[in-house]
Amino acid sequence: MKPLASYIADLLLRLTNYRDWIENGAPAVFWISGFHFTHSFLTGVKQNYARKYKIPIDDINFNFKVISDPNSMDTSVKPEDGTLVSGLNIEGCRWDANAEYLEESQPKILMSSMPILWIIPTRNSNLKRDHAFECPLYITLERRGVLSTIGLSNNFVMMVWLPMQRQHNMEHWAKCGVALITQNSD
Repeated sequence: MKPLASYIADLLLRLTNYRDWIENGAPAVFWISGFHFTHSFLTGVKQNYARKYKIPIDDINFNFKVISDPNSMDTSVKPEDGTLVSGLNIEGCRWDANAEYLEESQPKILMSSMPILWIIPTRNSNLKRDHAFECPLYITLERRGVLSTIGLSNNFVMMVWLPMQRQHNMEHWAKCGVALITQNSD
């Protein structure tokens, strides 16, 4: 889907990230856009949590925290539970780092970068979704693609709950076509 030059630049960045991981161990913040199969990485996050707390993986889902202020959390060390990820872009709106919620896009800017996202495994009974938009996360801008074996999208990753302003509801952001994308647009 990318021009050859952008594809090669992305491939070289992926290889650099993998080499750093091999030589220096797992990073504190994972570049989620660099994974070839994001689903397996997220399943691994759930599995690690399930094993640590000896609970069934089916009883686990994710809570999310956007790290708007890099000083609010030490992102140079891995969190005790879950994972920190970077490399997400948001389409159809933007993230207001000061207010810490979704905001209308700036004029003529369809896509913007998201800050680091903390993906926190949580028991289903402890999920907190206080006035948040259920935002789809896709691998590519196309937002489509179907696995012929099971009929599910191979482009859709999961829903990410992002805080929104009190005057907005789910329908407002759905009409704007808001989505998170792991792939860079260049």
